[in-house]
Amino acid sequence: MAKVVGVGLLGLGTVGSGVVEIIQRHQEELQHKVGCAVEVKRVLVRDLEKIRSVQIEEGILTENVEDVLSDPNIDVIVEVMGGIEDTKKVLIDALNQKKHVVTANKDLMALYGSELLQTAAANQCDLFYEASVAGGIPILKGLSDGLSADRITKMMGIVNGTTNYILTKMSQEGSSYHDVLEQAQKLGFAESDPTADVEGLDAARKMAILATLGFSAQVKLNDVSVTGITNVSDADLYYGKQLGYTMKLIGLAQRDENRIEVSVQPTLLPNEHPLSAVNNEFNAVYVYGEAVGETMFYGPGAGSLPTATAAMSDLVQVIRNMRLGVNGKQLQGPLHDCVLKGEKEIESQYFIRLKALDRTGTFSTITSLFAEHEVSFEKLLQLPLEKEEAAEVIIVTHQTNKENYERLLNRLAELSVVQSLESSYRVEGGH
Repeated sequence: MAKVVGVGLLGLGTVGSGVVEIIQRHQEELQHKVGCAVEVKRVLVRDLEKIRSVQIEEGILTENVEDVLSDPNIDVIVEVMGGIEDTKKVLIDALNQKKHVVTANKDLMALYGSELLQTAAANQCDLFYEASVAGGIPILKGLSDGLSADRITKMMGIVNGTTNYILTKMSQEGSSYHDVLEQAQKLGFAESDPTADVEGLDAARKMAILATLGFSAQVKLNDVSVTGITNVSDADLYYGKQLGYTMKLIGLAQRDENRIEVSVQPTLLPNEHPLSAVNNEFNAVYVYGEAVGETMFYGPGAGSLPTATAAMSDLVQVIRNMRLGVNGKQLQGPLHDCVLKGEKEIESQYFIRLKALDRTGTFSTITSLFAEHEVSFEKLLQLPLEKEEAAEVIIVTHQTNKENYERLLNRLAELSVVQSLESSYRVEGGH
């Protein structure tokens, strides 16, 4: 084992700067844990002249990726620059040159994780990606190591800090979606183009990674059903509160008899559910195992040092594997085929908000339709609307399957007594 393990860093933005800071400040602890020094040998950047938040020795920065990949003193590549197609080529090149890889790139792993892992195995290299999901929360190691002997049946969580911040402020302060989004952008919690966050795509990528690992099946991004938060209104949050619920953008992965459902959508949770108390930019993942029961992983879902800490934990694991001579030995292939549930197999409760004519017989017509579809009410709220001959009707159903529920919604929209279907959300976490 070498006295020094050399690291090549691809990217020196928020997370890359955090990696350098941890290596510099925690060198004594790192040497104690891995038995050797850890040094950053080369760093790929876009602009050599840019002012950095961390001190880097002269000659380490480069704008040429080949300076990093071809350096014989570099053992491990840490990729925190983002990107997909070009970055994939760079990492495959690194693995083919027998360099281990640590990445924080959720987009890349969601789309090409299987191919990259196979390339790593063929070269007897490690490829770890803890930092790609939920920032500083060790959820992937929790699944692959801590819960490795259990059979995971369900994972449900908040895996996007931007949307959680927005929904928290809307719910607690009564602010509008657009006002909170603007505030989140000013604070750096949301990108100037927030589409990937607010439309649920960022969370979907993370859920594809979690489901693949947790269920030992190759779950692709296209397998994830996705709905974002852009249509969530303050009225939805208000009436949800009246019925004892909190709105969160929930990533859900559930397995029943090896049939899988993976989704991301605004979801109402009972106020007493642990995920309801996860606010602002924090993330949390609730994991159900047949043996362990229920566990929850909670912490900062983004940020320089939290995400860098996750990448560094992977780096430590790579170096320990180097000392043991077991790099590239972890299982790579899926154990099960990914068989998605049909809509008849997806069971849930639902929240419906509609406007109906405020006259005799309206409610009887609505309840008859629900009875026809064998969907019963768990909770009901009916409020007359001022200056309108209409009432706001809010219903929480008992459990039903998705196919039946969608048919019911279509029939509701056709009723002459229903003026409009305002919103509909899944309800999770009940008994």
